[in-house]
This record gives sequence, structure tokens and C-alpha cells, in this order.
Amino acid sequence: MKVGLIGNPNVGKSLIFTQLTGIGVEISNFPGTTIDILSGGVCYQREIVELVDFPGIYSLDGTSEEETSVRQYLHEENIDVIVPVLNASHLERNLYLLLQVAEYGLPGVVVINMVDESEKAGIEIDFAHLSDMLGCTVIAAAASEGRNIGDIIPSALSDARKMNYHVPYGQHIEAAIRSLEKIHGCSRRGALDALQGLGTDADLLESASTLAEEIEEEHQMSVHQIIATNRHNAAAKIADIITVQKEQRKKPDLDSLLTRAFPGIPILLTLLFATLMTVFFVGSFLEEIIVELFNVYLIVPLMAAGLSPFWEQILFSLILAVQAGLGIAFPFVFVFYILISILEDSGYMTRAAFLADRAMHHVGMHGQALIPMVLGLGCNVPAIMSIRQLSKRERIIASFLITMVPCSARTVIIAGIVAVFVGVAWAFSIYLIVFILIVLTGFVLTKVAPGEQFGMILEMAPLRVPQPAQTLRRAWLHMKEFLFIAMPLLLVSSIFLGVLQYAGIIQAFQNIFAPFMEAVLGLPPYASTALIFGILRKEMAFETLAILAGTADLGSVMSGLQLYVFAIVSVLFVPCVSTIAVLYREMGWKTALLVSAYTLTLGMGIGTVINLLAVSFL
Repeated sequence: MKVGLIGNPNVGKSLIFTQLTGIGVEISNFPGTTIDILSGGVCYQREIVELVDFPGIYSLDGTSEEETSVRQYLHEENIDVIVPVLNASHLERNLYLLLQVAEYGLPGVVVINMVDESEKAGIEIDFAHLSDMLGCTVIAAAASEGRNIGDIIPSALSDARKMNYHVPYGQHIEAAIRSLEKIHGCSRRGALDALQGLGTDADLLESASTLAEEIEEEHQMSVHQIIATNRHNAAAKIADIITVQKEQRKKPDLDSLLTRAFPGIPILLTLLFATLMTVFFVGSFLEEIIVELFNVYLIVPLMAAGLSPFWEQILFSLILAVQAGLGIAFPFVFVFYILISILEDSGYMTRAAFLADRAMHHVGMHGQALIPMVLGLGCNVPAIMSIRQLSKRERIIASFLITMVPCSARTVIIAGIVAVFVGVAWAFSIYLIVFILIVLTGFVLTKVAPGEQFGMILEMAPLRVPQPAQTLRRAWLHMKEFLFIAMPLLLVSSIFLGVLQYAGIIQAFQNIFAPFMEAVLGLPPYASTALIFGILRKEMAFETLAILAGTADLGSVMSGLQLYVFAIVSVLFVPCVSTIAVLYREMGWKTALLVSAYTLTLGMGIGTVINLLAVSFL
């Protein structure tokens, strides 16, 4: 049996999916977390149920990638039971999609989620009346507390019924639906799609187009507008019948404080500053302890062991790789993900997006585009994937800008090299330079990118107290990727580097780039190898530099200027291979090539300018 979870963004589908399947997926208190259609197995009474988690959408009539993919899936795949998930605090808006889902004629169970928040807001919901109106089971749930989540699968298996509520679309639309059903044998949903120009049946679309033209001439508005208006009216009517808003004591309005220019912007800047300072200082403290332990208990004994040069080189490279990964990258990445998870789960990120809306328009996008930019602080890959909800023009602009956002791996470079060996103020200056470059790049792309700029509704997530267990779980999900993908890659690369160093091949490679690295960037020749390895994974630029330098104490072998230049070149340099691959998949090879060429030129150019200015004036 196949059961599908469908709903608006930020209604808690992914949390329900995770609780039922045990599969770790990205769960955040802001919209757009689920990007692809996910599936997982649930075992109930010796029966395996395939649970499908659709990306959050507002409508099944839209043309965005998410809406199109969900619509195609519902048409082409055999979904046995559909489970619409609604936010109890925003029933009217959520009911619009539910009414569309009902038109597919699939057996269903409705889940009203986040009832804990609606109860706090004084919203009373008559679940029994809603069940009678829809003709199916309605479950009142609170996924954040685990309340009634265990009832979903049993209800889907035994109590799922077709929703019998039909939206009245008026005599002309209803007549057209009956005509198309009779002539072409299509479903009510198929007829509605065809009247709006959706579907693949050429004969059905031709007949529907003729009927639609007659209806539009009669009403002086598009069929899509007529259908949408009637659905909204029906959703409002149902919501009005089943909900009662109780009077509550007036509470301080945090939203008005967080979304005004003042004090909203100072609060935003303070939070960003505090986040980075915490990453720098806590990460540095942990790094110092771990690196010292490696030095005392592994590196010093190895050097005194008297091994052959070959094995000493290999083991030394391996130990330095583990030291760089666990002692340098891990502390900064883990602290960073915990803090970002807290900000996301609290619901603050959508307030930050609202504040940034006006500024984002100056770089050709709206505040909603800040969400992918925020995702980019963790990893550019899911950030690129999340731009599907944007217009084509915004996707082009976002592709360039997101790849410039300092991800967690780049934060490791900034914190682990610049903050530790050069100074915290200099580390912040890199963020400032990158921010200025992002703004300038966006401003230029706004002038040259094809297409028009459109407005978009920004989903405002509720403010919540983050749950420590969920925050740590999300941080661990990201750290698993680092430990089980980045670390093995780093260990294999370190052995490879050790062999190449022993054979003298690394030296020959570095000699080719030495003139440019030394004369133009002012860097030691081995920095070129570190930059190349950084394309595999960004933090590997730092880790490879430590391996080739022969020490994690980079301040003892490179000057402050060299470390600063290396860091800013690494941060702006070509994106990692994973980002390039997802760019190719999402945007095509031209965009992937252009972004790679642009960031390569930008990184080398900025590094050269900084080095030459420093040499000339310092």
C-alpha cells in the first residue's frame, strides 16, 4: 500500500514522515525544506506501507516544479491513500489545497497538525463536524509532541474513505465539467485541469479550450480565476463553520518587533554577530584541545618511532588528516549547525527573510529567496535545490549568489585559519567582503538576467521555543555527512597525497604553479594543491594545506597575509564538485560552467588584489 502526505509548506509533513518512517530528513521551522518527493517504509501489523512525502505546495494548478511534479505523481502513480496535512492555525488557507486533493477521488485521512499551537492561540476546531462535511476521518495531531501521530497509518489502512465534498463552481463551469466527463470519459479533476490548460490529452484539451473560451467571454475573467475564487469561497465557508476564535489576553507582539526596520535589523545583525563569535570562540577552544591531544599522543610518538621514510610519510599524512578533520573541521561545523538549527527551529529565519525583502529586490529577488541563501550557510547543495520555487530569472541570479555564500565548510576555513591565526576581526572582514561581492554580483545580474521580476507570498513560520532533542538531531544529520562522507574522502586523499609526496610528484605539480602562486598571490607553492583538493570538498583545502605544510599550526609556517589570502581565495574559489553537479542537474551545463568560471576568476582576482595592495602599502 502506498500512502501520500500532502500539504502546504511548513505544516509539519516532514516531521510526521520522520516520526513514522525513522528516516532522517531535513526538518526546519521554515518553508521549502522538502525539495524532492521522498519515500520510506512503515511496518504495521506485518504489512509494509510505503509512505510518500510530497514537497510543500499551495496549489495543484500551479506551474512551479514542485506543483508540476506532485500533480504528475498523483496522475501517474498509484497512490492508495492520500493524507492531506493541514496547519490548525491556518485552516482556511490550507483547506484550499485539501479541496483540490478531494477532487482526485482518492481515499483519504485528513490530519490537522499543530493543534498545540492553535490551542495556545485560542482557536477551537470542531473536528467531528469537519469529518462529517468531508466524509472521511479527521485526526487532530501535534507532531512536535508526537500527539496522535501513531493513529495515521492505522486510520489510512482501515478508515480511509473518499472525500465527498465537491466545490460548487457555478452553472457554466459545472456544465462544462459534465460535458467533458460525458464526451471524453475523464474524471471531474481531469475536466477541471483541462479547462485550465493542464494535462496531456490533446483531444480533451481541445474540447476544454473551446468551452473555456465561451465561459471566459460570458464572465469576463479567466476560468482559472473563476475556479480559484470558488475554491477560496468554499474554504472560507468551511473554516468559518468549524472554527471559533476565543478572546485572549493581549500579549507582547514579538512579530512587530522582529519585522520592523528598527529594532528588527539591529536584532538580526546582533544574532548573526553572536552566532559567528560563538562559532569562532567555542570552535577554537575545542580545536586547541583536540590538536594538542593528537600532537602529544600520536604525532610525537610517530616521529620517534624510527619507521622507514615511506611508512612515516603515509602514517604522518593519515594522522594529520584525522587531526585536521576531527580537530579542526569538526568543532566549528558542529557548533555552527547547532546554532543555525536553533535559529531555524525558532521560526526567526522567516522574519529575517521579511526584513531582507526590500534589500533582496535590489539584487533581483524577493525576501523568499533569503531562505535558499540561509540554507547555503549550511551547504550550497540543498540551497541550490530549493530555488525550484523561484522564477527562472531568480533561479539564474540565485545560482550565482548561493555559490558565493560561505557554507559550513567555508566557515571552517574562515574560523580555523583566519580567526585562529590572524584574528577574529580579520575573519569578520572576509564575511564583509563576500557580502559586498554578493550584493554587487546580484546588482549586475539584475541588469543582465532575462525575464521579469515577480512578487511572491512569504510564508511566516510560527515563533517557537526550539526543542533541544530536535536541534541536536538535525545537527547530527549534517555531521553524519561530514563523518561518513568527508572523513573517508579525506583519509583516502591523505594516503594518495602521501604517496605522491614520497614519489616527488606533488613537488613537480607545485613547481608548475609556483611562479603564479608566489609572485601574484604571495602563497607557498603547496597552496595550489590545497586549492585543487578544495574542489572535492571545501574544508579539504584547509585540511590538505595542513597535511602539505606538515603541521596543524599553520601560523608557524605561513604569514598572516598568506593565511588571509589563502582563506579568501578558498572561500570564493570554484564551488565543490557536489555543488557543480547539482547546478548542472537543476540549471544545465551552461549555468554550471558560467558559475564555475565566474567564481574561479573572482577568487583569484580578489586574492591578487588583496596581496598586491598589502605588499604595496603595508
